[in-house]
Amino acid sequence: MDFELSGDQVDLQEGMRKLCEGRFPMETVRELEASDGVDRALWSELVDAGVFTLRAPEADGGVGLGSAESVLVFEELGRACVPGPLVASEIAASNEVVGIVERARGPVVIEYWNVLDRLLVLESNGIAEVDPASVVAARSEHPVDPLTPIWIAERLPTGVQVGDGELASRVRLNGALLTAAIQLGLSEAVLDVAVAYAKERQQFDRPIGSFQAVKHMLADMLVRTEVARAAVYAAGVTIDDPSVGDVDRAVSAAKITAGDAAVKNGKAAIQVHGGMGFTWEVDAHLYLKRAWALDTAFGSPDFHSELLATRL
Repeated sequence: MDFELSGDQVDLQEGMRKLCEGRFPMETVRELEASDGVDRALWSELVDAGVFTLRAPEADGGVGLGSAESVLVFEELGRACVPGPLVASEIAASNEVVGIVERARGPVVIEYWNVLDRLLVLESNGIAEVDPASVVAARSEHPVDPLTPIWIAERLPTGVQVGDGELASRVRLNGALLTAAIQLGLSEAVLDVAVAYAKERQQFDRPIGSFQAVKHMLADMLVRTEVARAAVYAAGVTIDDPSVGDVDRAVSAAKITAGDAAVKNGKAAIQVHGGMGFTWEVDAHLYLKRAWALDTAFGSPDFHSELLATRL
């Protein structure tokens, strides 16, 4: 399996990074809390860049790329901590704002409910589409991630069947892959934040990055990130070409390692910042909160660990 990026893939990744740096600097990301994480004008720029139609065939107006390329794009969205139902909208290959939830017997948590154009519900035997306006939901005042607002619905309408069980399984698989790519980006970004602070902050007339304990912490963050990168890239390649390995196993491994890297790196970055890491002004806590919010999306670590164990 070749993890070396092609020239086109490098250009795609760099282009997405420049777009995120220009349109989603952290100051702008923070301001999106006021609009519940989605600004329609900025969303339109992602649409124009082809973010949500990456894997749709060119004949259908899509970009016609593979999962390996979509991973690179969503890695950059994670690096920039871009909020919104990004994964669901890409899976739906829609220029609208789309949400995806699992139907449950009890209450259902819906992210970004008040800005959704469409809501897809994953069921054991297929996929239903529900009009978001037909859902009665109450807002949670204390979401884990302030940029991922959530609503609680006691029940979901039946909706209209739009896909079978096989399609629902593919949605779950691709959702886990793209979520892992975002988590990879988060782990990279928070490592950069920690390294920058370790170079700048001084104690005893020396940068704290020169202290052995901090060096070890940063080195561990880098190792976690690179392990996650290998797993996520491998999963993207495997979905594109299942002959190279077990797709379910590759995706579960990616979701586990990327989630672990995002959460642990977020905690480590806050520790590097000391008491400042817990304050609203420092960005480190935002990456950690996003990592926590994504940790159970499209399968918790325990779920994927159990699935992975059955495939070994």
